[in-house]
Amino acid sequence: MRRLLVTGGAGFIGANFVHLHLREYPDDRVVVLDALTYAGNRANLAGLEGHPGFRFVHGDIREQERVEALLREERIDTVVHFAAESHVDRSIVGPDAFIETNVGGTHSLLKAARAVWLESDDAPADPLFHHVSTDEVYGSLEAGEAPFTEAHPYAPNSPYSASKAASDHLVRAYHHTYGLPVTTSNCSNNYGPYQFPEKLIPLMLINLLEGRSLPIYGDGRNVRDWLYVEDHNRAIERIIESGRRGEVYNIGGNCERTNLEIVERLCDLVEEAFGEDESLAARFPACPVVKGGHGRDLITYVKDRPGHDRRYAIDASRLRDELGFGPRESFDSGFRKTLRWYLENEAWWRAVMDGSYREWTRVQYGDC
Repeated sequence: MRRLLVTGGAGFIGANFVHLHLREYPDDRVVVLDALTYAGNRANLAGLEGHPGFRFVHGDIREQERVEALLREERIDTVVHFAAESHVDRSIVGPDAFIETNVGGTHSLLKAARAVWLESDDAPADPLFHHVSTDEVYGSLEAGEAPFTEAHPYAPNSPYSASKAASDHLVRAYHHTYGLPVTTSNCSNNYGPYQFPEKLIPLMLINLLEGRSLPIYGDGRNVRDWLYVEDHNRAIERIIESGRRGEVYNIGGNCERTNLEIVERLCDLVEEAFGEDESLAARFPACPVVKGGHGRDLITYVKDRPGHDRRYAIDASRLRDELGFGPRESFDSGFRKTLRWYLENEAWWRAVMDGSYREWTRVQYGDC
């Protein structure tokens, strides 16, 4: 039985992890610590409030004393650290929050774990600090270059990726300097349920359903490796269970696609869904397919953002060879599950798309 502290557990990937873990390990204790900033949402954890192994704590990872108290009170033996500011565009507009949360917050957690696990008499027998990071720390690849391995030099190009790179280095340093048991994972682009609608797939889907333009940066040829969120979290579970302490594992979906390909495929699947379910036309009358049009006609190109990395690609062979892990979902199967979830959970995404979010997207992308 493990006793986990999941930071950022009300966010997109963290909430999916909590649901998965309690489904797979119902006897474990899972404590979620989340500051409930704009992307954290208690509704993401719906259905868990009555679970005997679940607890939610509204708090900030930068509050070291509170984290230490929580580690002791709950006898936590595993920290799974998702909490982070994660949107590149927001980091360009306002980098301070990214440094404060991603660097300062991670350092605060590491100090708390060191104090409780390494400097006290009541430490758990086999503790682990798992740090969730991103492929963006490695920088950008050109077409034809080999995918990122764990040995690839860091070359972050945005305030977001720089803040995550700094946090990665702190985690490594606490392992090598103090002996803190850690693992780190660097994942490719995630998609799936509960993703805040500032990210590419939910943003484009909602715009499409509401008949608004589909703004794509630059020429749309930027390439990302796409990973279904549950596959990401299953990989984290495997690393927690069997990963070598002090090691880094890349998690990828073996699925490189351009941003334009993603949006075009989304348009095609939405048309397919409307053809199969007549009720969608009544729910989303502004969608082009209702009027005999095509979603692809809404695609527009907007000025590229500063420092926009051209291509990411993950070599996840270490994860496969050492831990026997590979993704279950193909891009098509994961994409269909994601579309189905958003169509079935309209109330969720309408609730999170408040006025401040709409104003932010208007500033970023224009009236779309």
